[in-house]
Amino acid sequence: MGTKKSNELGIFDMSGNVREWCGDWFDKNYYSSSQNSTNPKGGTNGTRRVVRGGSWSSGYGNLRVANRVSITSGNSNYVIGFRCLRAY
Repeated sequence: MGTKKSNELGIFDMSGNVREWCGDWFDKNYYSSSQNSTNPKGGTNGTRRVVRGGSWSSGYGNLRVANRVSITSGNSNYVIGFRCLRAY
């Protein structure tokens, strides 16, 4: 724990362990057509959820924190995790 530099929030080790399962519905065209480019929330419905980032088993091209793919809602495996968030 804390073996790398902290991010700008002072939090350690937030990337590279597992991909992050998100609550957003996946829409491959959403971000290119979104009017809210500051903090887009994703599609309003669908059958697939957004998964972001890379994991310890990701290939070189999928390690970016901004990497975005989809997964069937309710699916899980050993390289996908989640982060608890607090709404402000």
